[in-house]
Amino acid sequence: MPRSGPISLTLPPFAGATRRLILANLFAFFGLAILGWTSAPVQSFLLTHLALVPARATLHGELWQIFTYAFINEGILPTLFALITVWFCGSLLEGSFGARWLYELYFVSLAGGGAIATALTFTHIFGLRPDATFAIGPYAGIFGMLIAIAAFFGELEFLLFFVLRIKAKYMVAIYILIAVAQVLKSSDTFGAMLELSGALSGFLYLKFAPRRGLAFGLTERYFSLRNEYYRSKRRRAARKFEVYMKQQNREVHFDKDGRYVDPDTLRDPNDKRWMN
Repeated sequence: MPRSGPISLTLPPFAGATRRLILANLFAFFGLAILGWTSAPVQSFLLTHLALVPARATLHGELWQIFTYAFINEGILPTLFALITVWFCGSLLEGSFGARWLYELYFVSLAGGGAIATALTFTHIFGLRPDATFAIGPYAGIFGMLIAIAAFFGELEFLLFFVLRIKAKYMVAIYILIAVAQVLKSSDTFGAMLELSGALSGFLYLKFAPRRGLAFGLTERYFSLRNEYYRSKRRRAARKFEVYMKQQNREVHFDKDGRYVDPDTLRDPNDKRWMN
């Protein structure tokens, strides 16, 4: 890929799926903030049941937590940084692959990251415990998007922290190494594990999902199965018709898909006996 041109600070488009994801996070952030002023018990109840708590998500059946934790943000600066990252990464990916693909990547990374990290807490690796840890924030989805950017736009250059000019693949590697260091240093171990699990889920989505996304692949599979069903019905009908015509001392032919074959196409072009 040719070297990119000079980097400008022009903001990316604020539209489509990217805008909806950001607005959903802002709605949840300000909604919970208002509840903190007006009804603290309700806010506490929502935080308890919407944040990702491995013991509750599994042992108590609150499976929705593997999605809802991503819309619970704490603190103005962390929320601002997270949503700016969603804006820049999401707009780049959405412009290339579409809104549906971005939704799939984002939510597969969220859910997959939450499920993997939750399962790891039951192994007690790095001192994690399912009943003594929780996580909030959209970083599993963000790390899934970062993996996609490294895979498809690795040579594109960014300004890291608006200062250091760096290629996308190296920037993503730095984020991954920071998360690994957090795990090894026992600094927000579960949160860092969630980020790495989100990156892994994003990688698996890119590797195994169809090029145009899971929804497109499922649609194609559905129509393939439907068409195969109708072809099998046509073949059965063709076989029955062949038997019937043989009983009438006539011979007809059908191809492997049950389509009628014109007798003229079967005749030897060098056979002149049919001519007067």
